[in-house]
Amino acid sequence: MIKSMTGFGRSEYSDGKRNIIVEIRSVNHRYCDISVKMPRRYSFAEDKIKAIVKETAKRGKIDVSIVVENVAAEDTNIQLNTELARQYMDRLTELKETFGLEGDITLQFLSELPDVMKAVPDVEDEQEIIDALSVPVREAVRRHDEMKIVEGEKLAQDIIKRGQIIAGYVSEVEKISDEVTKMYKDKLADRIRELIGSNLEVPEERIITEAAIFADKSNVTEELVRLDSHIRQMESIIKNSRQPDGKKLDFIVQEMNREANTTGSKSADIGITNIVVEMKSEIEKIREQVQNIE
Repeated sequence: MIKSMTGFGRSEYSDGKRNIIVEIRSVNHRYCDISVKMPRRYSFAEDKIKAIVKETAKRGKIDVSIVVENVAAEDTNIQLNTELARQYMDRLTELKETFGLEGDITLQFLSELPDVMKAVPDVEDEQEIIDALSVPVREAVRRHDEMKIVEGEKLAQDIIKRGQIIAGYVSEVEKISDEVTKMYKDKLADRIRELIGSNLEVPEERIITEAAIFADKSNVTEELVRLDSHIRQMESIIKNSRQPDGKKLDFIVQEMNREANTTGSKSADIGITNIVVEMKSEIEKIREQVQNIE
């Protein structure tokens, strides 16, 4: 199925020790670029998280945000820096004696000084943490993927619709192209009569030769056949997609644009030129949509 590279997924999970919130956002990108924003203490789990995301995401700029709130005491240790406290005590005593200050240095005052006592996360079982993080990450990835599928369906419908519009333009050009050579031949004969007068016989063989040369130069049959083939191939890929096909579709759209340009440059008919302009407009809209496909 066709997937968009744009999506969002969110999940919350609690294992009794910690509450975890995971959010995943993605936009289009040429390659698969995953960045994880999470507490530094859990950085050892980053590779596992990226691996989970890559199970469904093959292309796109993907940002994973993880917030962890610890709710269990056993997940935190209180560290006491005795040496630092001793230095604080010595310096404070020195100040007191030097300036003849009154007052006692209390336990509460000393314990509140910077870095004397601090709570430090206790992460001993890394696998336990990885398992806990994996639960909401997988759920957020699932929801993210669901949104990409929904957006992909919308893209697919729009692209197929525009492909059908282009196919209609191809048919119009084919009809006009068949008449252009005959019209050129008639105009050439009329022009020659104007130049040599009605009393002289118009050189029919010369007119036929010139018309044949014109027809050969302005013939766009091959371009139209290839363009029609690209449209059918594009529709087939979209309807039968089983893997990321964004790059393949992007290449096909480039080829469609190439054939449209050649058709426009070879044609000397204003009607065909106008149709090609509309055709290229639809191809450009398809190109913009394809840029969002995984």
